[in-house]
Amino acid sequence: MLALVALAAWGAYALALRIGLDRLGEAADHRLDMEVSRIEAELARFDYLPALLETSPQVQQLLASPFDPALRAQASHYLHALNAIAGAETLYVLEPGGVAAAASDDGQLGSPAGQNLSYRPYLREALAGGRGRFYGIGVTSRVPGYYLAYALPRGGPVRGVATVKIDLRPAALAWRQLPGEMLLLDEHQVAILASREDWKYRPIAPLSPAERAEAATSRRYGDAPLTPLPWRLAGAGPLEPGPVREVRLDGRIYAATVHRLDAGRWRLVLLSDEGPVRAVAAAAGAGAALAAAALLLGLLVMRQRRRLVRQQLASRAALQAANDSLERRVQERTAELRAAQAELVHAGQLAVLGQMSAGMVHELNQPLAALNTLSDNAVLLLERGRTEDARANLGRIAQLVNRLGRLTAQLKVFAHKRTDPPVPVLLERALREAALLHAPRLRELGVDLRTGAVPAALAVMAEETRLVQVLANLVGNAADALAEVPAGTRWIGVAAQCVPTAAPLGNDGAPGMADGAALCRIVVANSGPSIPPAAQARLFEPFFTTKPAGRGLGLGLMMSAHIIQAFGGSLRLARPGEMPEGAGAAFVIELPAADADPSASASAPRDEP
Repeated sequence: MLALVALAAWGAYALALRIGLDRLGEAADHRLDMEVSRIEAELARFDYLPALLETSPQVQQLLASPFDPALRAQASHYLHALNAIAGAETLYVLEPGGVAAAASDDGQLGSPAGQNLSYRPYLREALAGGRGRFYGIGVTSRVPGYYLAYALPRGGPVRGVATVKIDLRPAALAWRQLPGEMLLLDEHQVAILASREDWKYRPIAPLSPAERAEAATSRRYGDAPLTPLPWRLAGAGPLEPGPVREVRLDGRIYAATVHRLDAGRWRLVLLSDEGPVRAVAAAAGAGAALAAAALLLGLLVMRQRRRLVRQQLASRAALQAANDSLERRVQERTAELRAAQAELVHAGQLAVLGQMSAGMVHELNQPLAALNTLSDNAVLLLERGRTEDARANLGRIAQLVNRLGRLTAQLKVFAHKRTDPPVPVLLERALREAALLHAPRLRELGVDLRTGAVPAALAVMAEETRLVQVLANLVGNAADALAEVPAGTRWIGVAAQCVPTAAPLGNDGAPGMADGAALCRIVVANSGPSIPPAAQARLFEPFFTTKPAGRGLGLGLMMSAHIIQAFGGSLRLARPGEMPEGAGAAFVIELPAADADPSASASAPRDEP
C-alpha cells in the first residue's frame, strides 16, 4: 500500500510538473518571441543610416581628406543633425586605418572622434566584407552598445567605415518589470544584458584562454573580471532553443527557454521560476497520494469487511454447531440427572427404611406377642366350650393381622421407585401414613403430634407414596431436632389451608405452578431450636446436614424439594411470619390443590399412631 501510494504521488507529481513546465515553456516562448522581435526591430531601425552617409557631400569630402579639421567639423555637424533625427547613441565615420574622422558627439566627453578604434572587430569585418556587427563597452564613454558598421562607398574601393552605436540598456530595464529573469548571451555565452545587474558580463561557463585573449584584444567587456555564474544546466548538451531545460542558479531552480537572434550569434534566455509549478505539482502529488490512500483504505476496509462477514458466518455456523451439540449434551445430561434424581430419591427411601428398621421391629414385636397370646387363649376357650369368647379373640387377632399387613405394605410401597403423574391425594391420609412410620420414635421421645389443623377433605395434586416420603422426612427431621428439647415441650404441628394465589416460587426461585391456580400451603413446624442463618442458605444443597456424623446423609431435604417440584409445587423454609407461636423452625410445602376423592377418603381405617 505504501509503495502504491508513493507511486501514485510520484506519478501525479511528475505529470503535473511536466504539464506545468510545458505551460510555462509556452508562455516563455511567446514572451521571447515578442522580445526578440522588439530587439531586432530596434536594430533594424538604424540600418539605413550608413547607406545615407554614402550620399552625403560632407562625408565624401571628409573621406577624401580624413584629417582636415575643417572637413571634420562640417562632417561632425552633419552627423549630429542626422543623429538628432535618428536617435542612435552615436554616429561616426572611421578612416580605413581605424581613426574616427568625425562623430555626432564630437567635442563631448567620451566622444570617439579622433580615437583609434582599429582593434574593434566590426572595423575589420566591414573592411573585409562590407558590413560588421559588434556588442561591447565603449572605450571612451564606458557605455555598452551594439555597433553596426558599413564600408563606404559600397561596391568600390573602401575609403572609410560608417558606424552606428545603439544603446540596448532600456530593453534590460524593461525586463526587470516582468516575472522571471532574462539574459542576453553573446557568442561567447557571456551575459551582455541581464535583468539582474550582478549577472552582467559573466559567462555561464568558464571562458577558454583563446576567448579571454580575444575579449582582451577587442576590449569587448571592458575591465569586467568575467567571473562565471553558478550555472548548473540539467541534462546533456548546450543550451539551445527547444524544450524547457532545468537550470539551477543562485540556489534556485529555473525553467530555461531559449531563442536565437542577431543571425543566430546571440541567445536570449528566459529563466522562469519553477517554484509555483513545483508547488502545484507537489499539491497534485499530495492529492493523488491522499486519493490513492483513501482508495486503498476503502479497498482494505471492504476486504476486511468481507473477511469479517466470512468470519462472522463461520463463527455463526460454529456457534450454531456448538449450540446444537450443547443442546444435545444438555438433553443427555438432563436425562441423566433425572435418572440420578430418581435413584437418589429411591436411595433416600432405602436410607429412611434403614433408620426406621429398629422402630418397625419394635412395632411388629408387640402385635406378634399379642397374636401368640390371643391364639393360645382361643385354643383354651374352645376346649372349654366358651365359643363367644374364642370368637372375640379371633376378631382381635384379625385386627392385629390387618395392622401388621399395613405396616409391611408401607415398607414395601415406600421402598418402591414410582414415576406416576400427580393425582388427587388426601393430605390427611398421607400425613397419617407418614406419622405411622415414625410412631414408635415419637412415643419414645414423648412428642405431641398436632394434626388437628389439617382438613379431612383437603386434597393436593401429588403421588401418594412420594408425598408420604416427603412428610415422613419432615416429621423425622423435626423429631431429630426435638431430641435435645426438655420433655413436656416437644411438639410437632402440621397445618394446611387452600387459598387462590399467584404462582409460587420454588426453593430455587423457579415458578412452581400456574398463575391464579388454587394453592394448598402446608406448614410443618416444631418446638425445637431455630436453624442458624449460615445453614439456612444451604439447607437444600446435596449432602449438607446439621446432624451429627452418622445421623444423616444430607439428602432428605434436597430429594424432598425435587419431589415437590415434580408435582408442580415448592418446598422452602418458613418465613418468620408464617411460623406458629412457640415454633423454632418450620417448613412450607406449596402444592396445587385438588378436589378430594371420596373413594380415597373412605378407604383404610384411621388408626391412631
